[in-house]
Amino acid sequence: MQLTATFQALLQRFRSVFTAPTFAVFVTVTTGWCLCTRRRFITEVIQAGGAVTLGHHSRYHRFFSHAAWDLHDLWMALAYQLVAEFAPQGVLLIAVDDTLCRKRGLPIFGTGMHHDPLISSRKKALVSWGHNWVVAALLVEGLPWAPSKVWALPIESRLYRNRQGCPKGRKGKKAPVDPNHRTRPELALEMIQELAAAFPSRRIVVVADSAYGGRSVLKHLPENVDLISRVHCQAALYEPAPPRQPKQKGASRKKGARLPGMAAWAADEAQPWQSVEFDRYGLHATLATKTRQALYYKAGGSRVLAIVLTRAAGGGGRPDAMLYCTRLDWAVLQILQTYAARWAIEVLFFNAKQFMGLEDPANRLEKAVQRTAPFGLVLYSVTVLWFHQEGHPHVRYPERPWYRAKREPSFADMLSTLRRVSGEEFLTGACGDTRREKALLAQLLEVLDHAA
Repeated sequence: MQLTATFQALLQRFRSVFTAPTFAVFVTVTTGWCLCTRRRFITEVIQAGGAVTLGHHSRYHRFFSHAAWDLHDLWMALAYQLVAEFAPQGVLLIAVDDTLCRKRGLPIFGTGMHHDPLISSRKKALVSWGHNWVVAALLVEGLPWAPSKVWALPIESRLYRNRQGCPKGRKGKKAPVDPNHRTRPELALEMIQELAAAFPSRRIVVVADSAYGGRSVLKHLPENVDLISRVHCQAALYEPAPPRQPKQKGASRKKGARLPGMAAWAADEAQPWQSVEFDRYGLHATLATKTRQALYYKAGGSRVLAIVLTRAAGGGGRPDAMLYCTRLDWAVLQILQTYAARWAIEVLFFNAKQFMGLEDPANRLEKAVQRTAPFGLVLYSVTVLWFHQEGHPHVRYPERPWYRAKREPSFADMLSTLRRVSGEEFLTGACGDTRREKALLAQLLEVLDHAA
């Protein structure tokens, strides 16, 4: 069985990334990956793609572990396709975050103990063994087939390795500092800089949580990049540096007077709260806001930032929050809505793990680990791109008497549409050919057997 011709035509756009033999394997692996109904082990992908008899199985393992293709080139080819289709002009909105893929086994390259938010609580942080991926995703909204949704489409990724991966020192001494070790914010900055260089004429706005809003990122942003992130509730904010006086001695001041903290600012009656009607991601509420321009000196140095303090009107159980934005010309509502769009990357991580096997690969070698899981993220973006161009007229929703108001597809609907259109196309071509009909019947029975 093959994927629909329109999807195969989309894959042709990535032909320059691979050699001719490797591209043929790429198409086969992509077919199996999208059609697979079980975990994305390479052997399962081979079976789902009907490639059991097409060469030795090591050929497909070596596609990830040894083949001469560059993941960075694949990411860049995908980024150009997505930007040209979804954001041909205007600001590029990029979300950055990391996710944990749990693994088992010590010999797997790049694994370590990382914070696990799913089993942690506010009072106690817990860790799990696995891979930690830092991902940059293009945020897209206002699509004609999903006008109320925001989609996060992966365009870059990095594997984070903690310092425990360094070789241990002798006689119980601490491990030496690895000169190649990079923190998650440093990996995020690398991706931001690469995207800024790839689209030098475009303005890029990055949204990230507080883990990526510190000095490691904020002080090193490229000229065409802005950042929206959270300010720590106990952060020290300062007024901008006053102008130098004519007879002033010594160096010019780098910052002005220290401003009141978040709690004192919230209680300050001299600056009244302003009401903002907010409607995003199920939150239909009136927010009370205060704004000022200030220096987040510890993180951004002398760069003036727009600071926004928010509070849910009437309480509502939501704590006060403080955001900063490097764009001083944006309105409060625009800053809040843009930052709220960051949640789409959390939805991306859920979908990628549930439907595209981000957590499934069992590779152990370095190059295979670095390539296999991101391959699922690449196909996630390619699937959404295909659905936007060709698939959305063919979407069908299951009969659900309790849910008749559904009008916008989920990623599961996109993937099922791709499989159904591919199956219908293959069935149409098989009619009248007894051999192909028998082969198709055998494959359908195998799919049902695997799904069971």
